[in-house]
Amino acid sequence: MCSHRSSCPGPDTLPVHVVAAHPEQGWKLLCDGTIVFDDTGELLPDGRAVDPCRVPAGRLTMAA
Repeated sequence: MCSHRSSCPGPDTLPVHVVAAHPEQGWKLLCDGTIVFDDTGELLPDGRAVDPCRVPAGRLTMAA
């Protein structure tokens, strides 16, 4: 596991990168141990969970 921190890439740090991807299951493993889900949720290496960022239904635009 590398020392990248996905939550705060700075100008002097390299961005985290994907080391394993399973699009059929909807998740990717990043080099810092974070698991990122297609619904934008995350499981951090320390066991904490980050809730998905979802748009309220009233703000969605419907196609004609």
